[in-house]
Amino acid sequence: MTEKQRIGGDLVVETLRALGADTVFGLPGQHALGLFEALRKAPDLRLISSRVENNLAFAADGHARARMDAAPHGPVPVTPLIVSTGPGALLTLASLQESMASSVPVLGISSQVPAAGLGGGRHGYLHELPDQAASFRGVVKSVHPVRTASQIPTALREAWESAATPPYGPVWVEIPQDVLLAPAALPPITSVSAHPAALAPLPELITEAARLLDGAEHPVILAGGGVNRAGAREELRALAEALRAPVLSTFGGKGAFSWSHPLSGQSWLEDQHATHFLESADVLLVLGSGLGELSTNYHTFAPRGRVIHVEADAGTLEANHPALGIHADVRATLTALLSRVTERAADGRAEAAVSQLLAAVRGRLDAQPLELERGVLADVRAALPPGTPSYWDMTILAYWAWSAWDADGAPMHTAQGAGGLGYGLPAALGATAATGGPVLAVSGDGGAMYGLAELATAVQHRLDVTWLIVDDGGYGILREYLTDSFGQTTATELSRPDFAAVASAFGVPATVTSVDTLRADLAAALRAPGPSVVVLPALLRMFAPTHLPG
Repeated sequence: MTEKQRIGGDLVVETLRALGADTVFGLPGQHALGLFEALRKAPDLRLISSRVENNLAFAADGHARARMDAAPHGPVPVTPLIVSTGPGALLTLASLQESMASSVPVLGISSQVPAAGLGGGRHGYLHELPDQAASFRGVVKSVHPVRTASQIPTALREAWESAATPPYGPVWVEIPQDVLLAPAALPPITSVSAHPAALAPLPELITEAARLLDGAEHPVILAGGGVNRAGAREELRALAEALRAPVLSTFGGKGAFSWSHPLSGQSWLEDQHATHFLESADVLLVLGSGLGELSTNYHTFAPRGRVIHVEADAGTLEANHPALGIHADVRATLTALLSRVTERAADGRAEAAVSQLLAAVRGRLDAQPLELERGVLADVRAALPPGTPSYWDMTILAYWAWSAWDADGAPMHTAQGAGGLGYGLPAALGATAATGGPVLAVSGDGGAMYGLAELATAVQHRLDVTWLIVDDGGYGILREYLTDSFGQTTATELSRPDFAAVASAFGVPATVTSVDTLRADLAAALRAPGPSVVVLPALLRMFAPTHLPG
């Protein structure tokens, strides 16, 4: 095979470039050699590797989220992910579940066994599965099998459009090994373009929603992650101020509404005071949230007034509560509502109600011995340079951050969509590949073990991530759950390494800090270019739940 000879893998890379990709996350494998040879010949496509495929998929997720934060009104930034057949592909499933639950546009591309081995005939090819695509159909938004080279450009275009059409989500393309390696009969691909369909609200539903909101005496807005994904923060602020409506944010919706705005009820959704506040609205406008477990204080939320539910995912529309359901893009819906609702004069009532809510939340926290946890979170937030994003694993400090993190100028992303461990570091690596600036990753010691090998990725690609590891000796939140439920714990106490020594072995600067020096040590690590690790030995506790019987 000559240097100039094009193969099926080149068709994939050419199509990705034409669609707008500039970065690919990939880990080689035997059946995917044609893809990686094509990437070698495409220096304008940046290739970010990893050590394990699930971490690679988390990194692609973090990259896509960072791109959406940076350009909320631009083309939807689909991030390509390339892995090999069988074990490599299957290792991405848990990570793609997170992307699906959080509506993140990742384009997964996998090789397959040679075409002669497809169809479940048990031919004995390496990595052969009876039906690899079947493993993905319940996890991703859509699956696009390719069987000939001529199908590659259109399959990738269809997959890209699927990922970038509201509700966004991961998609899966698989291509046989021999198709990727065979000489390409097609001419170079340069003109492929994707045109995701718009999702506009029906005019009659806008009319009815505006009528309900105008007639409401105590309207309240619950802003979900769909507000951020739609780039609708300004439209949300304008509508809230026009209606004089308090705004609370879901954990996925953090940053959708300014934390310090007089109408901001913030995001204490696991507090009964916030639950009751939402329930008391005579009209509750829910924007871009499925009203799932975490957004409804574990399904204790029972609205007493009318609910207007705006959601791009038809499957979650009215899934948990009856509502005037509007299947549409959040930004398009808010724009339409702004032209129809009647602006109200400010009388201070909504602001007073918000102040009372936040005072009640503070009072509940003040009654518990939680100074350590509140102080640690405040120090982490204060250490961040303006505009620095953070990516959080499933750890106690992250559970605090869901409720208490001020996301103004500090975007926060977590794995709370699907709740899998190991998200923080690899997602942050993907994010800094997108932004080029410092990014914070936060993990507990249990979650940190999932991604420890990716310190090598950080060094290899010179990625500017500071990794905060809160070391409490085990799976802290599970320790609390088991102890609270059964009076004792099982399998939560962990042997773990000297994290600072491991980081140093990778050539990564590491600091063992304390609760007294955390703010200064973390700020110094974030200022230093390149990867760094800060280890905080501390036993943190969660605030008391309010969804359980007293």
